[in-house]
Amino acid sequence: MGNLLKVLTCTDLEQGPNFFLDFENAQPTEAEKEVWDQVNVVLKDARGILDDLQSYKGAGEAIREAIQHPNDENLQEKAWGAVVPLVGKLKKFYEFSLRLEAALHGLLGALTSTRYTPTQHLEREQALAKQFAEILHFTLRFDELKMTNPAIQNDFSYYRRTLNRMRINNVPAEGENEVNNELANRMSLFYAEATPMLKTLSDATTKFVSENKNLPIENTTDCLSTMASVCKVMLETPEYRSRFASEETASFCLRVMVGVIILYDYVHPVGAFAKGSKIDMRGCIKVLRDQPRNSVEGLLNALRSVNPPSHPLLPTFPEKVHRTTSCPIY
Repeated sequence: MGNLLKVLTCTDLEQGPNFFLDFENAQPTEAEKEVWDQVNVVLKDARGILDDLQSYKGAGEAIREAIQHPNDENLQEKAWGAVVPLVGKLKKFYEFSLRLEAALHGLLGALTSTRYTPTQHLEREQALAKQFAEILHFTLRFDELKMTNPAIQNDFSYYRRTLNRMRINNVPAEGENEVNNELANRMSLFYAEATPMLKTLSDATTKFVSENKNLPIENTTDCLSTMASVCKVMLETPEYRSRFASEETASFCLRVMVGVIILYDYVHPVGAFAKGSKIDMRGCIKVLRDQPRNSVEGLLNALRSVNPPSHPLLPTFPEKVHRTTSCPIY
């Protein structure tokens, strides 16, 4: 366990230790290998998904021309031809969210089993903990990119309206084979969320807990709260932060910390911000506020979407937003 350092005593987790996890170099042991291999197949595609999303430009100009000249068939065909391949990309993103959900289910099963305590799992199964962190990092990065790209919902809305009009007029719809009506309905719900990947993971975590009634809920919530504590300590302690080989690891830790806080809030009966939470919310938010504002604004927005009671280190919320609907960015 040379890559694992005990850094402090956590009084909330029955004085169990927090750990410095080697997010950069952890490798699977033989016991971790089966689950690690299954999750790795999914994570290999994560970078490509983010690259495709980051380069997503949309068909806004072609759509505007088609709407402004509804009787010009050439413009209608041009807009449809521009939108169909983009909807194919949106389908790929949505289908990846389902794969990510299955991967998370496997990881939670491994990291919360009763053979070890949650802290022992993180100590002994660093490679799986790293994969869990990579899923959270991907999720928040995906949602940050999605929230700043209105073309995604505009393109998909145009696709659905045009598809419905083609059906009414009995016009063959070339793109319907790509995304049929049933799939389009599911995708529409997915992209209507302000943070669709995070909503997927939050629902998956809640489902995991409800389906595993023989597993104490504390196994899951303590795993999440310990991971949040690990990230906070690594970020706020110069000695440990200096161990990062890349400054990108700091951004990685910030996203992971926020991701586990939100998952904890969804799963725990009283939530992450309530009194009695095993997450040091004051300390976690202070770590976020100590970073350059432009580098953490998306993460603060993600925490705001959880809608906690007014927190001394978070701006006051102007209104309550139901967590299952799209949330404004304050």
